[in-house]
Amino acid sequence: MKRVKEVKSVGLLLLFAASFLVVNSGVLPPVQAQSAPNTLTPAEQSAGWKLLFDGKTINQWRGFKQKTVPAGWGVVDGAITQIAGGPDLVSLDEYGSFDFRFEWKVATGANSGVMYRVSETGEETYHTGPEYQVLHNAGHDDGKSPLTSAAACHSLYAPPRDVTRPVGTWNEGRVVITGNHVEHWLNGEKTVSYELGSAEWKAKVAASKFNEWKAFGTFARGRIALQQHGGGVSFRNLKIRVQ
Repeated sequence: MKRVKEVKSVGLLLLFAASFLVVNSGVLPPVQAQSAPNTLTPAEQSAGWKLLFDGKTINQWRGFKQKTVPAGWGVVDGAITQIAGGPDLVSLDEYGSFDFRFEWKVATGANSGVMYRVSETGEETYHTGPEYQVLHNAGHDDGKSPLTSAAACHSLYAPPRDVTRPVGTWNEGRVVITGNHVEHWLNGEKTVSYELGSAEWKAKVAASKFNEWKAFGTFARGRIALQQHGGGVSFRNLKIRVQ
């Protein structure tokens, strides 16, 4: 009986030691606190993140060239949701270099987008601000071309592959801008990387529909826009950290 107890004790010690080594080797990282939708963790707050939506009111946004939130946008199940037609939403503040993270969900066939460095000198948000495409790839004609598919820089830079999740589920979007360097991310994968104002950028713009609007992509600061462009789209967990 004593021998059995000794064997069990040694086994438990070995199991404990193995677990300690695995955790501390990085193979099994410790669990990190996750924030509930439309909230920030203490770590995010300390790092300088700011919420652009609290899950209840759209008080960090207004209509493009308007003073209030258009009737076509509302809060549904803790998300900013397009409920009818009308103008795009724009952020109250302007941003230059930043890390903007958001979750988006589309209905079948929906088409939307997130523009950045938008100026209200143009007639539409996309006349000045480059666009992170938000799209149901499988249900919209724009999904047939990588240049106009989800997470593309619309009509200019294409993602290497489709990493969208099934329609009706949440996708994790991200736009990172540092000076003139721009990155698009979708569901943890970088989809686009480019330099605003570079020779390549200018050539691509000149060969696209955006050549019509000479101020397109020229502003060092501007508003973030959520586009209303047909079909149902929802946004939540919108948060930003200025670089």
